Amino acid sequence: MALPEAGQLNSNMEGSLSINGEAQQSIAEIKQGGWITFPFITATIFGLTLAAWGWTANLIVYLIEEFHVKSIDATQISNVLNGCISLFPVIGAIIADSSLGCFLVISISSFISLLGTILICLTAALDSLKPRLCERGSTSCQTPSKFQLGILYLAMALASIGIGGTRFTLGTMGANQFDKPKHQGIFFNWFFCAIYASSMISTTAIVYVQDNVGWVWGFGICVGANIVAATIFLLGKGYFRHGKPQGSPFTDLARVVVAMVRKRKMVVSTKIEDYYYGQKGLLEIVPSVPTKSFRFLNRAAMKAEGDIRSDGTIAKQWTLSTVQQVEDLKKLIRIIPLWSTGIFLHTPIGIQSSLSVLQALAMDRHLGPHFQIPTGSILVFVLISTVVSLALFDIFLYPTWQKLIGRPLTPLTRIGVGHVLNVLSMTISALVESSRIKMNRTDKPNSVALMSVIWLVPQLVTVGIGEAFHFPGQVALYYQEFPSSLKSISTSMIALLIAIAFYLSTAIVDLVRRVTKWLPDNINNGRVDNVYWVLVVLGVLNFGYYLVCARFYKYQNVVNDGNNTTSG
Repeated sequence: MALPEAGQLNSNMEGSLSINGEAQQSIAEIKQGGWITFPFITATIFGLTLAAWGWTANLIVYLIEEFHVKSIDATQISNVLNGCISLFPVIGAIIADSSLGCFLVISISSFISLLGTILICLTAALDSLKPRLCERGSTSCQTPSKFQLGILYLAMALASIGIGGTRFTLGTMGANQFDKPKHQGIFFNWFFCAIYASSMISTTAIVYVQDNVGWVWGFGICVGANIVAATIFLLGKGYFRHGKPQGSPFTDLARVVVAMVRKRKMVVSTKIEDYYYGQKGLLEIVPSVPTKSFRFLNRAAMKAEGDIRSDGTIAKQWTLSTVQQVEDLKKLIRIIPLWSTGIFLHTPIGIQSSLSVLQALAMDRHLGPHFQIPTGSILVFVLISTVVSLALFDIFLYPTWQKLIGRPLTPLTRIGVGHVLNVLSMTISALVESSRIKMNRTDKPNSVALMSVIWLVPQLVTVGIGEAFHFPGQVALYYQEFPSSLKSISTSMIALLIAIAFYLSTAIVDLVRRVTKWLPDNINNGRVDNVYWVLVVLGVLNFGYYLVCARFYKYQNVVNDGNNTTSG
């Protein structure tokens, strides 16, 4: 799972919710909302995150040991799943905004998540739902039947859909319970503390139970956490404010494109009277004439016969857009090149996280004579380094930078540092893996390297520090640069980016397997280090692409930056 994307909600939601201040005030008269809802929301996100991370953190090991899936295939399944987990929240947010509302989406999604988690638990409990046990790597291991794989994939799909319907919408609904931005900010701080705390517990305690007590017990804890979380949420129904769906901003963007296509034969006009500015007439925030960039989009706002009713409203919603909607889409297009650089920023992270689990399986995981680090727990070092770095940056780095330089560290600079640290992490990964395979060249699938798993910590800590730079940097950039009407989709854009990155990581690994022999089932006989070196090269090229995009990007909305034409 891509946890940091949860932290992306803060700035985005605070801004989008402040736009609806008048609506919140009208609801405030009813004795609902406020801090009485806080324990219900935080307990719900704590339990649901505990359940979600409890079955995803150790999924690769579960597939290899219980379903006899080949190691690289298991990482591919994990990456596809993580892509879905990042994509489904976007869909859930759209449904909540456009039709069902947050409460109903969260309630339904919690139930779907519970069904999926129960099915996952049953695959571990019932012998008929999994192949017979055998020694890992043995050529005599029974492969799972189509029925067994079908139940497993159905379980993971249901659980992933459930995660998607709750991740964003719980934060939005929680912030909607407060009127003051200060209180919303306090809520988000505790909201994300609950997310990180539950994630760490899942990655350590639940994974330990799965490895040392049993898969059924580990997944059973996830089921229990999901039940408790859903129950607590439903108990809070009478205390929550239930706002009406406001409609999805994606719809307005789609209307601009459709209207432009329908009017593609019209000649773009330079006269102000030929354009539609909305029922209230010309607004101050809209240019007198649409901007010349991407002029072909201006057709969407050009008036034609039958487009407008006598009262000034649009007669057919998909034939005409306002100038403001057109300009909003243009701003979105301008930031797309910078947004695209984030795809290859996150792709190596997805590949590294799955390959690190395979490396940990082939390394010495003992800490002393009596304790062995669970394989799935190795990724907790990314979480810890990210959380610690975020705190240290806020307390020391950013204030110090402000004093020395005289201006804050810009979002583009923070993202750039994240790129560099990401490449550095892949370099460390390649060097460590090169040493590991030299120590452990063998045909035995279950052989364990003499190298300690602790050698994986530097690369994971480095990527965690990098995430502490580029994730908040991306949030700040998109929130600052997106037009006010599109603030609510800035987080969705980041989630979409991460989903694409996970899918792309699957494609890259598949390509490497087809054209090279670097990724056999037994990685001790492969060249995983070469895979990391490829990621280093791709990272350097992507960083160069990022520098070009950042150099030519002009800030649309300048905040505490004395220059509106530089990349910062």
